[in-house]
Amino acid sequence: MDELLNKKILIVDDEPELLQMIEDILFSEGFFNICTAPDCAKALSLARAQTMALFVLDVNLPDGNGFMLYNELRKISQAPVIFLTARGEPEDRIRGLGLGADDYIVKPFLPKELVLRIRALLRRAYPSMEKATEFTVAGKIIDTDNAEVRSGETSVPLTAKELILIKKLWENKNRIVTNDALCLAAWGEDYYGHENSLMVHIRHLREKIENEPSSPQHIVTVKGLGYKLVTNDE
Repeated sequence: MDELLNKKILIVDDEPELLQMIEDILFSEGFFNICTAPDCAKALSLARAQTMALFVLDVNLPDGNGFMLYNELRKISQAPVIFLTARGEPEDRIRGLGLGADDYIVKPFLPKELVLRIRALLRRAYPSMEKATEFTVAGKIIDTDNAEVRSGETSVPLTAKELILIKKLWENKNRIVTNDALCLAAWGEDYYGHENSLMVHIRHLREKIENEPSSPQHIVTVKGLGYKLVTNDE
């Protein structure tokens, strides 16, 4: 199965019919992790609670605009962005792309065009979607098959929760993963109230992976949001 299809996409538009149409199109193409929002407030709430892989933003929204929303989203995510708008003015396109957006589509658009652009952006943003069984952080090998951290001839076991958390962070390396997204991955839908447990597991991961756990350089806290696994593609 194409791993790109598992990536979570957030679509923001104030037209319910268009939201449903886009969701149906993507679903028919095999994308099953689709979230929708009718305004900026709902979009930001979803983006803070879950790790999104791509955003599709309408420029005109009832409580703001797509450009403002883009700036707010950039505080919590570096996922690629496609702007949608009914206006084809060059100024809008220049403004959106000038902010750093990845693509821009003018309504009405062909459904297949949107799908192709989403696929292209996901491929560029997440070039290697094969599930890694081993990866390296801070000079140590994280072996997910054997649930252990190896350094030279020594190995340290990972608990089930630690393994889930480090894999989630690795899959989103160099991007912020919210506390809610990590708790959801580790404890499922009934994750509320596990924030303190998350902090404990992160501390244990740092003790096993970081060279200086008290001053982490790789599993870093993003205050008020969550954590980020900083790598140099070692």
